Amino acid sequence: MQDVRRFAEDYVAAASAEDHERYLALFADEAVVHDDGHSHRGLPAVRRWRASVPSVRHALREVTGTAAACQAVAEICGDFPGSPLDLRFAFERDGRGKIVLLEITVR
Repeated sequence: MQDVRRFAEDYVAAASAEDHERYLALFADEAVVHDDGHSHRGLPAVRRWRASVPSVRHALREVTGTAAACQAVAEICGDFPGSPLDLRFAFERDGRGKIVLLEITVR
């Protein structure tokens, strides 16, 4: 469970950072992100999606699952309607630990 917790902490740190390359390095080339009713397939699409996401701060609340499939709940705060709110991040990762699927939903 420690490795899963560390992964989630790394994710929220990268997601809160201004350095988009640090964030994108967590994803596999074929990654798919489902967020706000839209799907973004492949690293170029994930890159475009990330560039459109407002800057936010994450406060990790809970982490469950395994290295291959885990979920994290975090409170996010930023300049967007409804801030702050809790989001659930469901991850699937490949054997290298790269994200191949990320689903973001309101908790």
